[in-house]
Amino acid sequence: AKYLVLAGIFLINIFLTLIIFCNCFSVPAPRRLRFKVLSPSKLLVSWKEPKGDFDSYLFLYSSIPGGRQREIIISKSDTNVLITDYNPTKDYSVSVIAVSGSEQSRPLRGRHKDRHQFSFDLVVPSCLLCAADQFVCHTEAIADIVILVDGSWSIGRINFRLVRMFLENLVNAFDVGINKTRIGLAQYSGDPRIEWHLNAFSTKEVVIDAVKNLPYKGGNTLTGLALTYILENCFKPESGSRAGVPKIGILITDGKSQDDVIPPAESLRNAGVELFAIGVKNADENELRSIASEPENTHVYNVADFNIMSSIVEGLTKTVCEQVEQQDKGIKEKQVPEEIGKPFDLLTSEVTAHSFRVSWSHAPGNVEKYRVVYYPAQGEPHEALVDGSDASVVLQHLSALTEYQLAVFAVYANKASEALRGSETTLALPTVTGLQLFDVTHSSMKARWDIVDGVSGYMLLYAPLTDDGDMDEKEIKISDEVTELELDGLIPQTEYIVTVYAVYGEETSDPITRQETTLPLSPPSNLQFSDITHNSAHISWDPALQGVKGYRITWAKTDGPVTEQVEVGPVSSYDLSGLTSLMEYSVAIFALYNEGQSEPLTDGFTTTPVPGPLNLRSSDVSTDSFKVSWDRSADDIDFYRLSWAPFTGGDTEEVILSGIYDRYTLTRLNPSTEYEVMLTAIFKDESESDTVSVIETTLARQAVRNLQLSDETTHSLKASWEMEDPHVRTYKVSYTGLRSNHKEESVLVPVGQRRAVLQPLMSDTQYKVTVTPVYMDGEDGIGVSALGATLPLLPPRNLRVSEEWYNRFRVTWDPPQSPPEGYSIISQPTYVPGEVLETLVDKDVTSMLLVNLQSGTEYSVEVIASYPAGQSEPLHVNAKTCKHPSHTPAQTIHTISKILNSRYDIWLQNETVYTILPLLAQLTLQEVNLGGGASQQCFHDLTPSSQYQISIHAQVQEMEGPSVSITDMTSPTEPPTTEPPPTVPPAKEVCKEAKADLAFLVDGSWSIGDDNFMKITRFLYSTMGSLDLIGPDGTQVAIAQFSDDARTEFQLSSHGNKEALLEAIQRIRYKGGNTKTGRAIKHVKDSIFTSEAGARRGIPKVLVVLTDGRSQDDVNKVSKEMQMEGYTIFAIGFADADYGELVNIASKPSDRHVFFVDDLDAVKKIEEQLITFVCEAATATCPSVLMSGDSMAGFRMMEKFGLIEKEYGTIPGVSLEPGSFNSFPCYRLHRDALVSQPTKYLHPEGLPSDYTISMMLRLLPETPQEPFALWEILNKDHKPLVGLILDNAGKTLTFFNYDYKGDFQTVTFEGTKIKKIFHGSFHKLHVTISKMSVKVVLDCAVVGEKSISAAGNITADGEEILGRMVRSRGKRDSSAPFQLQMFDIICSTSWASRDKCCELPALVRNKHMHTLCLMLTLVQNVLPLLSKWPLNITGPQGPAGEIGPPGPSGQPGPQGPSGLSIQGPPVKLCVVSLSSVLQGDVQSQAAVRAIARQVCEQLIQSHLSRYNSILNQIPVQPAASIRTVPGPPGEPGRRGLPGPQGEQGPPGRPGFPGNSGQNGQPGERDHFLQTSLCK
Repeated sequence: AKYLVLAGIFLINIFLTLIIFCNCFSVPAPRRLRFKVLSPSKLLVSWKEPKGDFDSYLFLYSSIPGGRQREIIISKSDTNVLITDYNPTKDYSVSVIAVSGSEQSRPLRGRHKDRHQFSFDLVVPSCLLCAADQFVCHTEAIADIVILVDGSWSIGRINFRLVRMFLENLVNAFDVGINKTRIGLAQYSGDPRIEWHLNAFSTKEVVIDAVKNLPYKGGNTLTGLALTYILENCFKPESGSRAGVPKIGILITDGKSQDDVIPPAESLRNAGVELFAIGVKNADENELRSIASEPENTHVYNVADFNIMSSIVEGLTKTVCEQVEQQDKGIKEKQVPEEIGKPFDLLTSEVTAHSFRVSWSHAPGNVEKYRVVYYPAQGEPHEALVDGSDASVVLQHLSALTEYQLAVFAVYANKASEALRGSETTLALPTVTGLQLFDVTHSSMKARWDIVDGVSGYMLLYAPLTDDGDMDEKEIKISDEVTELELDGLIPQTEYIVTVYAVYGEETSDPITRQETTLPLSPPSNLQFSDITHNSAHISWDPALQGVKGYRITWAKTDGPVTEQVEVGPVSSYDLSGLTSLMEYSVAIFALYNEGQSEPLTDGFTTTPVPGPLNLRSSDVSTDSFKVSWDRSADDIDFYRLSWAPFTGGDTEEVILSGIYDRYTLTRLNPSTEYEVMLTAIFKDESESDTVSVIETTLARQAVRNLQLSDETTHSLKASWEMEDPHVRTYKVSYTGLRSNHKEESVLVPVGQRRAVLQPLMSDTQYKVTVTPVYMDGEDGIGVSALGATLPLLPPRNLRVSEEWYNRFRVTWDPPQSPPEGYSIISQPTYVPGEVLETLVDKDVTSMLLVNLQSGTEYSVEVIASYPAGQSEPLHVNAKTCKHPSHTPAQTIHTISKILNSRYDIWLQNETVYTILPLLAQLTLQEVNLGGGASQQCFHDLTPSSQYQISIHAQVQEMEGPSVSITDMTSPTEPPTTEPPPTVPPAKEVCKEAKADLAFLVDGSWSIGDDNFMKITRFLYSTMGSLDLIGPDGTQVAIAQFSDDARTEFQLSSHGNKEALLEAIQRIRYKGGNTKTGRAIKHVKDSIFTSEAGARRGIPKVLVVLTDGRSQDDVNKVSKEMQMEGYTIFAIGFADADYGELVNIASKPSDRHVFFVDDLDAVKKIEEQLITFVCEAATATCPSVLMSGDSMAGFRMMEKFGLIEKEYGTIPGVSLEPGSFNSFPCYRLHRDALVSQPTKYLHPEGLPSDYTISMMLRLLPETPQEPFALWEILNKDHKPLVGLILDNAGKTLTFFNYDYKGDFQTVTFEGTKIKKIFHGSFHKLHVTISKMSVKVVLDCAVVGEKSISAAGNITADGEEILGRMVRSRGKRDSSAPFQLQMFDIICSTSWASRDKCCELPALVRNKHMHTLCLMLTLVQNVLPLLSKWPLNITGPQGPAGEIGPPGPSGQPGPQGPSGLSIQGPPVKLCVVSLSSVLQGDVQSQAAVRAIARQVCEQLIQSHLSRYNSILNQIPVQPAASIRTVPGPPGEPGRRGLPGPQGEQGPPGRPGFPGNSGQNGQPGERDHFLQTSLCK
């Protein structure tokens, strides 16, 4: 009850005091005053800022007793003051007051005493036990004290604050330090924890701060566990517990423990720890007694509540202090006396102005400490304690240039030795050096000096130099960290003296002084005038220095008394208005400062005249109007005055227009009259501009324009003209020959026609043609004339004779320049009587065979051109037939008329030995030569219901007999049915996204034939119809036909739409010839897939080859070259095509790129699948490329970037070096190579949704540690879109892109597996990106997989870069050096699991991988060499051959020798056993054989059959069941020795007839033969 009454009175006093303070002080007071001794001469005073608004602090302090009070004003941002004249032997009284305007807060007062004890004079107490009344333990004994605090839930946070205050008072009672009493603390509840160990803090202040910040734990009460915990963790040497030092444990708890406390308490007591137990409120006093040491009355404390814990502080601290002294005395009594003595060999070193080092040799015995006493000759002594293990100490805070006396004592456990004495003098204080005054302005300058070591601060004095010698000196004290200071508030154009001292505590060094003069007030500069008009001007200037608050601008007319002025802010331009035109003005500008105004900046200008309208012009001139327009000369024009009158005199008209107009149309004018138009601008101030004028003439009646005479013939001319006059009714066209006897003729032409054909005219005559418009009123306009001439009646040219024979010859001529209507051919014998024969032929005929002539006779032949106006002069030539005896053919001629397939034929049977059959019908002569054994002939393509005359001549060597003729008529036929024009087929869905350069190579050899070629064109029509967009934005198509050579039917760029493409396919004509497929493929590569022919960069290139036979040249080389360069080739064979050759031509795999059908009728069976595969290959997003022998969808990025042997030399910063093996090349990308390509050339349609990035690379020693992108795609703004980043420092790999929502996403792979890539050797990296995840495989081993969102597509307007540094920005990029051997992007997520990494030497150590890689190396490198070994082993004679099948149709040509007469070459057999190489298990051997077969098909197809024996000798155990898939048929083997002759096979079909041979030389005639023929 007593305690409760006291607590109530105490709270009432506090409340009343607070009320008084709240009424007296409206400014919030500072809080929590703190003191900290930094050195013997420095005391730091700090506080916490008040809660509220205020302006600054007033800091008051004085030393006690008798010290003078000092006052400092401090800014509100500072909450501490450093007292630099501190004397530790004196007490200090401090007051901190918050100031707001004229009001002040209540003072925050405090007193600082020696040994860091404070007392507060505030009316409101800040602690439960004031420092002035607290017991302090004054003993030389030290102890290790561990406080165990109960932090269970039963205490609560409010009471725990009282516990912290109790602990703070408890700690304050002891001299705490690392070499003094040490205090540790643990808190417990359900589980104990160390808050800090004994050796955690070295000063009392830090321990008290830790107590104030002690957190509340909460939990159950397990005191026994906590006692065991502090025994095992606190009283240990590693925790700061010292041997030979008293051990004290203090327990504070408020309840009964939930576990047993007796055994752990007994263990602590047995370990020498003296226990004190303090119970609060609900503590169990019996439990406290069982814990505490004896006697209980001094070691057990129990209080009723937390708020009265302060009542036991003094008794507890006194008891603890006494027990420490008692334990310390007992410990020392047990120690054995040791030898003592003084130290020796006193030395001093490291002497400075404020310190030096004292060293000595150790005294004998167990020295606990050394006591070093030092003092100046006229001063108080000081001492320093040093651990007994040390033999030197640095004495600091000494006075400069002072001699100190030294005494060193060895301190033992119970006594001290005699002193070892000496002396040393400190150095003088270093002065400031390098003082500079710079950045001088009119009101400020900066001072800078060199830093001085060891100073506590600097003092700077500055003052202006005046004539009277009075100086208003100002002083600034600066901390030791500041060596540059700005002095502001100076007087402009004044000399100042600046002095700097180095401050060392209360001492200062000698000063250093400099002088500098401030600048005058800076005026503006560079006054300029612009946009000067008649009433305004724009002025601008360069601003003055900082500190300008504005400018004063004055201006006046040069000869005028009135001056105008204006003040503006800190701007740099101003617009003057309201000026007078053509007037000179003077302008002055003053810079305004707080200190006054600067000197003026002056200049002048002259206003311009009042501007008139600009560029007055006329347009739209007609007979009665025209338009005038002009440009505005100023914005303040109010009106325009526009007037006009005839230039030769007449009434003047005038109109006033608003200033917003810039055009006007003058109407009701007279035709063909010159007008003057005048324009004046009127301004708002009623001033007028100069008048501008323009002269324009109205039109008269118009004349036609652009009269032209064209399309001249011998009898006509075409006249055309232009005119757009709506008043014209008609045109009169008059024409007359320039010869005197020609009269003028005319024709009328309707108004909308504007052209006329004038005929009939005289040939070779010049005409004058006049066109006159006739107006609605019947009046004629102006006529326009032109001269033209008709063509002359020109004769044919270059008449010549050929094909002379015994009864005929041919005449040929060139057509004249004037196109005739036809020709008249007149012939008659020259020297013998004969009939004059005249034949008329059409204008397109330029050659005619004259027949039924007399042999050996000279004829005169004339050719005359016929025109509508008459005939030309004849063109004459003489010709002579050959002379020979007459022969007559047999007289039996029969005719048979037939109609076959709606085509008209005449069959002729003849029994003549040698015949020539001319056919004459409708003046068209045809001739056919037949062999002597022929007795019939069929004529095709005749006209139905037409009569034909057929004549037959016998021919013997060079002689020809007279003819025998017969006349017959062809039969009529039914009118043919016309098929509707083909429609454009729709595109197939699979081809909607196709975008490629597609070429078809079509076999046009003789073996195809007309009918089959028509089927091929229909197949091409149907296939091309499946495509969607044709042209530069879609798929481009080219077709070439080949036989002996190749012929381009049309190029890739020839057709821009599907209709034109399909129409061009229908126009392709059959070629004929032999089969040279290899030459044709090379033609496609060199002539079609070129940029000149329309091939596009970055677009897939697809070739489809159609053939029916085996090529007569090599197809392998050029096909492989194209496949290696990224072309996709499809091969379609039919009929007798060689399947093995198709496999060589086509890309891999063969089952996707090779098609074979029996004939062209069955091509429909493969059409759908072919179109699908072709369109998939033609998809630009993932084109087909050759990779590891197979054609796959993807991108060969090394080729895209030009990193191949034939191109790398053109790329700066790239060199060729050996790769992972010496036979593998790689490319070094040097620093800042920045190898890049536009994205539109690499990925024009973006990236696929699923793909694998495959790279073979090596990091170099010079590869930087900073992150860089192995590969990345940037947009046009240089922003990364997708890429791979290697961080050499962090050893991580990062993939990044943007997801489908546009959000940036990254995944990073780290750890030991990915670190291998940074080890400096070659590594193969696969990064597989799918819609859901990113998977990394390094050296064919999985590193990890992480999920991502589906990616959005990229833009193709940027570029792709290799090795770009991540921190590169903008156009100034940089790149990292590294080696790159391979870089592919495969449009598949399974590639990483299929790759075997055979390029890595390290993987050869793996048994199975070694077998697979060795077999691949064997097939790629060893087997091609076997074909060069000279192994001539003749095979055994073969058995008798079987009866062969019927042979194919023979080719034209002579009969060759018998095949049995040709000896075949010897067989070369290469036998190699691989059993010694491949000793693996059955599955490995089977895999090796499968890989070997695949590689053989891809790389050495031409040698497949030769190496079958090698592959078949791989040993296979009989028990193994290996499934085999038959491959394509191989090439034929070499021919062996001939076997016995087999039975003759049935005859083959007749071959095509051969070409006619050349005529032989005539032989000698037999007289009997001649006579018989004549008869």
